[in-house]
Amino acid sequence: MCLGIPGKIVEIVDLDNRTAKIEVSGVRRNVDVGLLWDGPDAVGVGDWVLIHVGFAISRIDEGEAGQMLSALRALGEPWEEELADLESSAIE
Repeated sequence: MCLGIPGKIVEIVDLDNRTAKIEVSGVRRNVDVGLLWDGPDAVGVGDWVLIHVGFAISRIDEGEAGQMLSALRALGEPWEEELADLESSAIE
């Protein structure tokens, strides 16, 4: 299963490649934030984003992120599998 999941930007890792470290339910991974690098939806440390296949695809507010995480946790096993996939993935 592949879900768009909310995560919080905790660090800008690579300015040249527009990569940030995102935390999702305690799991931290690097993701590409290039789609949201500049313009009105530009993101930075502390912002919440929706992540899909290693890319931050939209900026969301903290309340929306919390609601989405609650709904995802309610899925049970599929959510746990998604977190396991996220934990084992990497963007170099």
